[in-house]
Amino acid sequence: MRNIIGRLAGAFLALALSSGFAAAQSKVTIAIGGSSCLCYLPTVLAVQLGEYEKAGVKVDLVNLKGGSDALKAVLGGSADVVSGYFDHCVNLAAKKQEMQSFVIYDRYPGLVLVVSPKHTGEIKSIKDLAGKKVGVSAPGSSTDFFLKYLLKKNGLDPTSAAVIGVGIGATAVAAMEQGQIDAAVMLDPSVTVLQGNHKDLKILADTRTQKDTLEVFGGEYPGGALYTTAAWIKSHEKEAQALTTAILNTLAWIHSHTPEEIMAKMPDELVGKNKELYLAALKNTIPMYSQTGLMDPKGAAAVLAVFSQGSPEVAKAGIDLSKTYTNAFVEKARKAAGSK
Repeated sequence: MRNIIGRLAGAFLALALSSGFAAAQSKVTIAIGGSSCLCYLPTVLAVQLGEYEKAGVKVDLVNLKGGSDALKAVLGGSADVVSGYFDHCVNLAAKKQEMQSFVIYDRYPGLVLVVSPKHTGEIKSIKDLAGKKVGVSAPGSSTDFFLKYLLKKNGLDPTSAAVIGVGIGATAVAAMEQGQIDAAVMLDPSVTVLQGNHKDLKILADTRTQKDTLEVFGGEYPGGALYTTAAWIKSHEKEAQALTTAILNTLAWIHSHTPEEIMAKMPDELVGKNKELYLAALKNTIPMYSQTGLMDPKGAAAVLAVFSQGSPEVAKAGIDLSKTYTNAFVEKARKAAGSK
């Protein structure tokens, strides 16, 4: 009998160990809409800090040109989760596609509408963009949504400017400096790089700070988040919880370290050769990162209001915002952290 009990105990121990190993090896592919953008830094930094593995999940980051491409990767099944802007969840809800964010890492979107240095003389305001070529990361991305919102807000047809996909990194900077486009919706560090090269750079709209975001949208407007299909979250709660914990720990690390310490952890290829400009951009961006990971219901409502202005389809859809995000994983992680 003792031998039988011993064998059973050994079997259960082996099963427990193998289950624990399997849990530690859970693998998730995250599609990111441009890893060079500081708006997505928490997702990349979590890899550098080893936070995903500490939380019990192995993550593969797939770097794509823009948020719309990252979304397509998840919808097409080649990735599990998007590291991108929450506004896609609202936009897709109008199409009856259930996408849900589960941790927010950007309090503000950080989107900046900038005039090409070669066209500063002819473009003085947003109204001057009618008929002009305006760069976005990729058509259908949050940069495109932002442009259409600003055009509509300024009394123009949202389609009055020609939208050109230029990415968000060096390709966007090059397109602006060479005058291939008249203006662009950009993000840091690209904006700060342009400002460093062109002291008279003209900015038409900026959402990198709370003050500027309130001025543009009339309220706080959440930007970057981890989101995916509601079905994936339901069937992968353990993985969603691990990803949430990793991002929250990364956000806490960001807000307890200097910009110089953060930069030192980032991959050299993302920092680039001009560390001074990257550091300046990072200093501009840090206030943008969330300190809680929580979605503010008012922020989600602001996203819906913006889309409703520019899209009759969204306005008429009767969207239930509570289905476009969940704070459950963040609240569980915060509770666990508080109990330690």
